[in-house]
Amino acid sequence: MQIRSRLFSLVIMVSLALTFTVVGSAQTKKKRSRRTSKPAAPKPVITNPTIAAPTTPTSGAGDVKIISTAEQTPETESADAPAPKTKSTSTTTSEQESMQQTITTLSNQVNRLSDKLSSMQEDDRYMMDMERLTRAEQRAEQLRSQLFDIQSKIADAQARLEQIEYALKPENIERTTQSYGTVHPEEAREARRKQLEGEKSRVTAQLNLYDSGKNRLEAAVASADSEVDLLRAKLTQRREQMDAASSNETRPATESRPRKP
Repeated sequence: MQIRSRLFSLVIMVSLALTFTVVGSAQTKKKRSRRTSKPAAPKPVITNPTIAAPTTPTSGAGDVKIISTAEQTPETESADAPAPKTKSTSTTTSEQESMQQTITTLSNQVNRLSDKLSSMQEDDRYMMDMERLTRAEQRAEQLRSQLFDIQSKIADAQARLEQIEYALKPENIERTTQSYGTVHPEEAREARRKQLEGEKSRVTAQLNLYDSGKNRLEAAVASADSEVDLLRAKLTQRREQMDAASSNETRPATESRPRKP
C-alpha cells in the first residue's frame, strides 16, 4: 500500500511538472511574441551636408557651375542608419524542438508510472480476492464442523428418546417399580411414569432445537460453498487475464530482437 501511494504521488508530481513546463513555455513564447510584434523603427540620423570648396568651378564658356549636395544626403543617411534587429528562426525552432522533446519524455514517464500503478492495483485486488477465498473456505469448514456436531447431538437425543419411550411401556414401568419395595405400587408406577414423560418432553424439545439448528447450518454451508466456488472462478479468470497481459507485453520485445543466423 505504501508503494502504491508513493507511485501515485510520483505520477501527480510528474503531471504537475509537465503542466508547469507547458505553461512556462507558453508564457515565454507570448512574451517573445509581444516583444517582436512591433519592430523598432530606425532612428533618423541627421548628417550635415558636405560644404563645397570655396572655389567656384567655371565652364569653358566662362559660366559659373552650381554644385548641389542634396542628392548625397539620402545616401549618407541610409549608410549611417543601423540595420533593424531580426530574430533568428533557427533559435526558435531549436527551442520548440527541445520543449516538445521534454513534453514527450514527461508524458512517457507518466504513462509508464500509470501502467505500473495499474498493475500493482490489479495485484492488490488479486491478493484481496485470495484472502476472501481463504476466509470463505475457513468459514465453510467451521460450518461443516458445527453441522457434524449437531448431527451427532441429534443422534444421541433420538437414541435417548427411544429409550424413554421403551421405558414408558406399562410392563417396563411395572418391572421397575417392583424393586422399590413399597406398599403403594400404584403411586410408584405413577411417579415413574410422570418422571419418564417429563424427561421425554425435555428431550423432544431439545431435539426440535437441534433440528432447526441443523436446517440453518445446512443453508449456511450451501451458501458458503457457493461463495467459495464463485471466488475460485473469479480468481481463475483474473489470473488468466493477468497472464495474457504479461504475455502481450513481453511479445513485442521478443519479436524486435534480431534472429541469430
